[in-house]
Amino acid sequence: MDSSDPGAFRVDVLINDTVVCVEPTAILRDVAGVLIGNSIGAVVVGSQDNPAGIVSQHDIVRAVADGTAASTTAADIAHTRLFWCDASTTVAEVATQMMAQYVRHILVEDNGRLAGIVSARDLLGVYAIGSNFAWRTGPQGSP
Repeated sequence: MDSSDPGAFRVDVLINDTVVCVEPTAILRDVAGVLIGNSIGAVVVGSQDNPAGIVSQHDIVRAVADGTAASTTAADIAHTRLFWCDASTTVAEVATQMMAQYVRHILVEDNGRLAGIVSARDLLGVYAIGSNFAWRTGPQGSP
């Protein structure tokens, strides 16, 4: 693959070492606080070893618009159909998967364990930076 092609980079260079999780019983106000406090757009419901779902900013906005946010828990609105990719999957492959499944977040698996979450915004950043992405990733992110 051409190293100047942003889509050729592996998604594992986009994820952090920490997966942010909330308990299923967390109320949406607390979930929103976790998202803001960590500057992230989605959180795993459950644990890194046992993810039960995912809640995004969009889900919280929908609950607020519906007037149900005050009494809603993470489990109430979590998406339980989770989409996964392997850590070695390329940015282009994950982008294609997101478009095909119409989702904004994909869980990243490494050696059978949840390693992180990649978002559509993460992928957009790679394409926006283009070939300059290589200087940010080093050898691991190289195709």
